[in-house]
Amino acid sequence: MADQEKLHPLRPFLKNWIWEHGRVGTRYLDYVDGEIKFDEGKKSRFAAEKYIYVPLDKDGEDAVVAEGPAIQEAGLARFLRAAQLGTPDEAGSVAEIQRAVQDCVELGLFSAYQAEAREATARYAQEPMFEDEIRAAVVDDIRRIYTGVREQLSLYDFSVLYGLPSPLLISETPFIDWRVRSSPALPFVSLPLGPYCLLVGAPSGRKSRIGPVVWKAAAAMGPLKDHNRQIMEHARLWLVATTDDQLVAAQSRFAAATGAKQENVKP
Repeated sequence: MADQEKLHPLRPFLKNWIWEHGRVGTRYLDYVDGEIKFDEGKKSRFAAEKYIYVPLDKDGEDAVVAEGPAIQEAGLARFLRAAQLGTPDEAGSVAEIQRAVQDCVELGLFSAYQAEAREATARYAQEPMFEDEIRAAVVDDIRRIYTGVREQLSLYDFSVLYGLPSPLLISETPFIDWRVRSSPALPFVSLPLGPYCLLVGAPSGRKSRIGPVVWKAAAAMGPLKDHNRQIMEHARLWLVATTDDQLVAAQSRFAAATGAKQENVKP
């Protein structure tokens, strides 16, 4: 029973994309077969990929028994709902909001390194190594890249942009590091909290690890206007939207990309 009820790490976010007009469920594009689908209910069953957890604490031990970062689920749910509704006063106390943002960052990074962790696992599995050796090698690879990123983000200032004019997309890798993804590079990281709200982090210059979270009603995305394109292009398993039109547009890009790959492998 426990396995059946095991929740996807991003399910707290996906709840904000659940469609409740007539039918209750989630509209998504399946990147495996390129089909637009509707997942009935509120459990996000379509998001069923296996996650590999790597602790990113600077001096942390490899917590083999842990399946993911320790999250305060009730506080995170309250924060995400307040962000989607644009009601900062209902997000909790200052400390609770800071903790919720910290949890968002942890889950964002958790999702960000999954593709690399899976690729590393497959690569090491080809070597004459025991399972515990493969696990240790994967952990070393991920920590080498992401422990420093986590340290940097602990000193960032975070803002919640809410009331956005057009709906955002979300995928299995929703965390965007604009410092490496955009050209020219932008000094931001972001994570969609709901269709109309976005968490944005920027360097603070502080050395303290505790900073206030700023809430901003936003009429435009500003320099992060390419958010949906970034999400769409980096999705590998699924893409969730609030409207079929968004998914049809993504489906066209998916089909074009698939066609280009097939052309490249022709003899």
